[in-house]
Amino acid sequence: MATEVGLIALDALGLYCINFKDNLLASEGDNIIMKKVFDIYLSFLQVGQSETLFRHVFAALRAYINNFSIALFQGNASLCGRLCYELLRCCNSRLSTIRQESCAILYLLMRSNFEFTSRKGLTRVHLQVIISVSQMLGNVIGLNNARFQESLSLINSYASSDKVMKGTGFPGEVKDLTKRIRTVLMATAQMREHHHDPEMLVDLQHSLANSYASTPELRHTWLETMARNHVRDGNFSEAASCQLHIAALMAEYLKLKSVQSWGAEAFSRISSNIAQDERSLKLDAGVQDIQYTEYILLEQLEKCAEYLEKAERYELLGELYRLIIPMHERKHNYEALAQCYQSLAQAYSKIVEVSRTGKRLLGRYYRVAFFGQAYFEEDSGVEYVYKEPKVTSLSEISERLYHLYCDKFGQDVVKIIMDSVPINRSELDAKYAYIQVTHVTPYFEKLELEERQTEFEQSHDIKCFMFETPFTMDGKARGTPEDQWKRRTILTTRYSFPYVTKRICVVKQQVQELSPIEVALDEMQMRVNELEEVVFMKPTDAKKLQLRLQGSVCVQVNAGPLTYASVFLDPSQTAQYPEDKVEDLKDVFREFVKICYTALQINSKLITSDQHEYQEVLRQNFQKLCHNLSSLFGESLWPDEEVGCFKRNSQALFSVISGASGNSSSA
Repeated sequence: MATEVGLIALDALGLYCINFKDNLLASEGDNIIMKKVFDIYLSFLQVGQSETLFRHVFAALRAYINNFSIALFQGNASLCGRLCYELLRCCNSRLSTIRQESCAILYLLMRSNFEFTSRKGLTRVHLQVIISVSQMLGNVIGLNNARFQESLSLINSYASSDKVMKGTGFPGEVKDLTKRIRTVLMATAQMREHHHDPEMLVDLQHSLANSYASTPELRHTWLETMARNHVRDGNFSEAASCQLHIAALMAEYLKLKSVQSWGAEAFSRISSNIAQDERSLKLDAGVQDIQYTEYILLEQLEKCAEYLEKAERYELLGELYRLIIPMHERKHNYEALAQCYQSLAQAYSKIVEVSRTGKRLLGRYYRVAFFGQAYFEEDSGVEYVYKEPKVTSLSEISERLYHLYCDKFGQDVVKIIMDSVPINRSELDAKYAYIQVTHVTPYFEKLELEERQTEFEQSHDIKCFMFETPFTMDGKARGTPEDQWKRRTILTTRYSFPYVTKRICVVKQQVQELSPIEVALDEMQMRVNELEEVVFMKPTDAKKLQLRLQGSVCVQVNAGPLTYASVFLDPSQTAQYPEDKVEDLKDVFREFVKICYTALQINSKLITSDQHEYQEVLRQNFQKLCHNLSSLFGESLWPDEEVGCFKRNSQALFSVISGASGNSSSA
């Protein structure tokens, strides 16, 4: 009886739709009659029916999709959204026939949307399916099961076997959509398991945000959740990144709506990550639930400024206010403009202060590799770079990770590897979970380093890192200078730091092996760079200058430079080393002598009355160093009074020396 009543109702509904099609399509289907008819169709899916009636319901829905494409794909998006929700619910049915019919209808909906847009895309169905999945998870409808996964695979198989659609972008769009749904389901399920692991939890929230990349309000929600978690844990740089990504998302939305001329690309000078992530937004004219405006964007940008200040990344405020100020200027809001310039003045004053005191610490970096398929699953063998706050030591992060994974896997199975040597996975015991932790430092090529001159520039928007492992050919880690090799490992991460997550996956690894003479060249160049840094610092830091100078010229500690010179530059030894490397090392030693001499000159202007004897000791030690090096070189290395040949111009050098007298210190 129930089936017969249902069939009669369906038949009457079908006749009405055929005879009153024009009335139903008034205002592109956005009218009361269409809503009532559509409610009746959906009620058949919402209320339990016999399998016989369900077959006829699905046939009626196929006819509806073919006859009322304008209402579904051009009018208000709510009709399409509600249909997607009910079809997805049926894709999770315990009855295989219902699942198969639902998959076929959902596939027809996608295909019809693609054809309706002249084969340009299926934006509306894509957005509404993603929103529906999110709503179903919010309503605690369990989707992460074999039935629903089978339905997704069936939809994929329809797309790949559809001969009419081959050669179009349709199969790829369907595959992308089902992949995003799977990511959402997996991340949602795993979040319950990893609530105690802050890095993993934020990674899962990030994968959810990425799955919603085309759906602004859902992506916004997850980025906001991540920001709250970062603030709770004191990770203000990461929280600021989340807020900046939200602002870029809003800007991109307003650009696509033709409200303003700039979008996510305007944030490129703040972070290279932002445009990379926030330019995959899709817009549907029928969606009415997002209310981003210029005013809301302005509020978000000002919120970003607050977060950047908390993160002590004051240098970025200039770029951010370049977006904010024109918006206030257009509205002639002079009070707000005055506040902007006041905030900028304070930010630049703080930059001067932290540059002078050196008290700002923007984090340390560690490479963390996981080994143990039974424990880490897909993360086994994967390397990450972790950003840790302030001056977190190697022992601190190692201990934190050890306790974290002991709580997860058990104390007896977790082993921390503190050595940076390459791991042979075949030699590891499968019953243990291994975690290798290595301190890494930002790495820059020579040309890039010339552009990144300040400490902040060398700590922001960075994705290349380096660690070095000493070794000798006989298997020992350390040896004499002529036997000492060094393995330099350069890691490249998928995104730049800081980012919306605290850890980023390594996507590229390069290994360079430095021969003994190259090790000497590298060590001496590093000494020169360290001295240059302190010599050209304004104002001069007297304590740091004296420490660097003492470490370079005092007899007790200058064995390093002299040993390198005697091993690699002694005329009786040079023939066994490449000629170009020998000449490079000689040039570095000449620079080393000149920068030491310059540092001595500056120090003579800084010392107090009770430090003249200390200055004389430094000068005598420098003379001895020059004498020993001159004997090896066969030329005088004592610098002239004129040091204009120094690689930075002489005017800058003498301004440093003459200016130092005005910065006397009681060091």
